[in-house]
Amino acid sequence: MEIRTLLIDDEDLARQEMRHLLGAFPDIMILDEAADASDALAKIRLHRPDLVFLDINMPGKNGFEMLAELEESPHVVFVTAYDEFAVRAFETNALDYLLKPVRTERLEKAVATVRESIREQNSAVTATGPAPAYMLRPDSLVFIKDGEKCYFVRLSDIFLFESEDNYVRVHFGTEKPLHRKSLNALAEKLPPEMFFRANRQQIINLNNITNIEPFFNGTLRVTLHNGARVEISVRRAGEFKERLSL
Repeated sequence: MEIRTLLIDDEDLARQEMRHLLGAFPDIMILDEAADASDALAKIRLHRPDLVFLDINMPGKNGFEMLAELEESPHVVFVTAYDEFAVRAFETNALDYLLKPVRTERLEKAVATVRESIREQNSAVTATGPAPAYMLRPDSLVFIKDGEKCYFVRLSDIFLFESEDNYVRVHFGTEKPLHRKSLNALAEKLPPEMFFRANRQQIINLNNITNIEPFFNGTLRVTLHNGARVEISVRRAGEFKERLSL
């Protein structure tokens, strides 16, 4: 299994050092390099790498801000000289966080983590089959930015999307950040086997339903695993029943 990789760091010597260290891992195939966020975004969209080694402090946008511009993110290992970013990095669900100068044993651990994550992702893709290129997969990693907070979360862990004006409230775990996208635009990219448009304001993850009951005037009410209750509109109730019936 080749791991298609991109190196993103504004220091040429740092990229050279990572190339040298990664030479010890035959499954790591370095596709390209980028020295700033703008170049990195273009090359990520061009190459669609499996993995990026990403510096945080760069001219212009930093690594967190760069990730926030991606609708779907590759696996990320942060590489930086500043340990104060560690907590924030793991809040984004980065696979690992390496301090410069990078030690061989820490890099080995990071690569092992990446391999395991990619194996799990490939198993999920095999089980669900291929999806159209424009559509997110249940196992896709998505980046969400809400003000100064950044989140890096697997799509399948999101159980509810709620429209708020021209934004979307995204619910996963105990978090509910506000994402800068309309519910209609988001609905076009969500895998239909997992997500269902319950009404004009809400999209639910079908795998997170714990109870379904009749409600008023032909509507249905579903309860999600966290106790949230969502009404399935009359117009959507027929399709909902068909989707979940044997």
